[in-house]
Amino acid sequence: MSPSAITAPVVEAKTLDSLKVPRPRMQVDSSNIGTARKIICFSDFDGTIFMQDTGHILFDNFGCGNDRREILDEQIKTGERSFRDVSEDMWGSLDVPFEDGFEVMKKALEIDPDFQAFHKFCLSNKIPFNVISAGLKPVLRRVLDHFLGEEASANIDIVANDADISTDGHEWKPVWLHDTELGHDKALSITQYRETAKLESDDGTIPMIVFIGDGVSDLPAAREADVLFARRGLRLEEYCKEHKLPYIPFDTFADIQKEVIKIARIDDQKTKGKGLPSNFNPRANLWRRASSKKAVPIFAAMSPRDEKMFVWPEIFTQMNEKPEAPALAAPAA
Repeated sequence: MSPSAITAPVVEAKTLDSLKVPRPRMQVDSSNIGTARKIICFSDFDGTIFMQDTGHILFDNFGCGNDRREILDEQIKTGERSFRDVSEDMWGSLDVPFEDGFEVMKKALEIDPDFQAFHKFCLSNKIPFNVISAGLKPVLRRVLDHFLGEEASANIDIVANDADISTDGHEWKPVWLHDTELGHDKALSITQYRETAKLESDDGTIPMIVFIGDGVSDLPAAREADVLFARRGLRLEEYCKEHKLPYIPFDTFADIQKEVIKIARIDDQKTKGKGLPSNFNPRANLWRRASSKKAVPIFAAMSPRDEKMFVWPEIFTQMNEKPEAPALAAPAA
C-alpha cells in the first residue's frame, strides 16, 4: 500500500456543527449517585459513540467505494439480500493492512464530545458499559484504545462479530457471532446477557437494561431494553415517533447522563416508598413491590416494553409526542 493511498483518503469532512451535535457543555457531576438498583448500559458504536461509521470509512477508501456501497445498502433495505450477505461483500472488498486502514479511521472519526465523561460516570457508579455492534470487534477495540486509552477501553466489553484479517490486508473476512441473516443478532445478545445475570443473581432478579442507539438496525436490541435512548434527528428517533415507541432523545452523552441520574433517583425514591408523585402508576407500584432493591424482577423483564415503561413514567413521557399518544396512555386501574 503506497503512502499516498493513506495520506489522501476520500473521507467526507464532518464537523459537529454539520451533524447538528452541540459543542461540549458543562459536565454533570460524575461522582457516585448512590443508587441501590443495578443498571447496565448497552450502546451501539457507529453513529452513536462515534459520529461516523467505521466500516463506511474503510469501504469508501479501500474497498467497494461509496457508490457501490450505497447500492449494496439499498439491497438490504429492499430485502433483496440479507445484511450478512451484503456485509460479506463489503468487508471482502477491502484490500488494506489493518494498521493502514486504522490510520485513516482515526483521522476521520469524531467521538461524541461527552462520551468520555459519561464513561467515567459509569465507572464511578459501577454501571457496566457494553458496546453492542454489527461491526468487527478488532476494529472497534482499536478505535476505543486510541480515543479512550487502553486502560479505559479495557473497562468496556464489546459484543460484536470477530474477523480474520490477513497480514497483507488482501483478505478481510467477518467471523459472525450468530448463524443468522444478521450475523449478529443484537436482541439475542442482550437476552443471553439477561439470562447470565439471572443465573448469577442471589435473589433471582436481573438488572435494569439501558440501550443507546441511532439507527433502525438498533431496534431489535432496543426492544429488549427497559430504557431506550435514541440520538436526536436520526432514523431510530424517527422510527420511534412513527410507531409511538417510548424513548428518550439525546444530542450527546451528557443528556444521557442527566437522565440516568434522574431515573436512578426517582427509582430509589419509589423503591423506598418516599415522595411518590401523584401520577405514579399503581401498576408500577405492584411491579416494584415484587422486586428487590437492586434489580428489576425477572417476570417484569419478560413483559412488553409498553408495560415496563410505567415504572419510570416521568422519564418515558419525555418524548416529542402528544400526551394522548396510545403508547404513553396509562392503563385503567
